[in-house]
Amino acid sequence: MKKRKSPCIDQCDFSGSKGWCLGCGRTRNECQKWKSMTPYNMTILQKELKKRMLKIKVEMS
Repeated sequence: MKKRKSPCIDQCDFSGSKGWCLGCGRTRNECQKWKSMTPYNMTILQKELKKRMLKIKVEMS
C-alpha cells in the first residue's frame, strides 16, 4: 500500500491561538504521529485540516 504524502508545506509555525501549524493545520503531536497513522486516520485528519485551514485564514485576516 502506498503511503500518503504529508500535508506539510515546510512553513512550520505553531504560533496560532489553537497551537495548529499555520502552514498545514496540524498540531505538533499530529505531525509526529503522521507516519504511524492508519490510512483511515489520515483521511479523517485531512478532512479536519481543510476546516482548520479555513479557520486559520479567518483568524489571520
